[in-house]
Amino acid sequence: MNKIFFNLVAAVLLTSTSANAQMFFENVHTGEFGVSIGAAHYFGDLNTRAAFNRPKPAVGIFFRKQFSNYISARISGHFAQLGYSDIYSNNEYQTLRNLSFNTDIYEVAIQGDFNFFKFIPEDPTHNFTPYVTLGVGVFNFDPYAYYNGQKIMLRELGTEGQTIGFQGRTPYSTTALIIPFGVGLKYNLTERMNIFFEVAHRFTFTDYLDDVSTTFVDNSRFAPGPFGRSDVQLLSDRSYEINGKSNNFVEGAQRGFSKQKDQYVIAEMGISFNLSRYRCPTAD
Repeated sequence: MNKIFFNLVAAVLLTSTSANAQMFFENVHTGEFGVSIGAAHYFGDLNTRAAFNRPKPAVGIFFRKQFSNYISARISGHFAQLGYSDIYSNNEYQTLRNLSFNTDIYEVAIQGDFNFFKFIPEDPTHNFTPYVTLGVGVFNFDPYAYYNGQKIMLRELGTEGQTIGFQGRTPYSTTALIIPFGVGLKYNLTERMNIFFEVAHRFTFTDYLDDVSTTFVDNSRFAPGPFGRSDVQLLSDRSYEINGKSNNFVEGAQRGFSKQKDQYVIAEMGISFNLSRYRCPTAD
């Protein structure tokens, strides 16, 4: 009988303790992790008028640490594809230049996020907010082009004379810094899940995302191939594919604009999952 009584008392105490814990502690939103899918677009020497007509796929993952209902920091990673061609331009000079590129992008960034409204999951009065984001990161790229259906990596060719040291030019790095800056919207669905939409522009610190930056090099400076023109001769100046002439651009003619760095944007939507912990409530 004493054993039964002891068990009943213990059960009551545990239930009371649990109830008191719920009364004296609150569930606090501490962060999120999530995934996204969207589209990326390039802006640079081949897309000088910021046309948004050739989006390519992008996917991302992130982890966000929440410091308050308004401020958070996150680390994110993205994979995206970029590409463009002079054939999409209405500019006669670019149409004759006839350059093109594609590249895969691997990106890692650290960003700070600021919510315009207080964001508290599962609180119907604070379950939505627009936000801004700003950060710094690095990305890797390696442009390539297709010639007669064959994929050819452009950096190793030195299409602007980098591999032959023309005017002191050297091969560019395929890793560069970025400054992502964007805006987004976030909406809480359940205690554990949110949906979001974000558009963030990436200002890069390279002008070779598209393998185009400075001036043309005379084709005779490049070594010919075993059966005629080498890959670098074929791909450094592709204007011959337009009108059949091989000397459309003399050495020193503008091939790109080196004073303006390349850029790209990622527009994405996704889901995130909330992380939380219990703490003593504080006065608002």
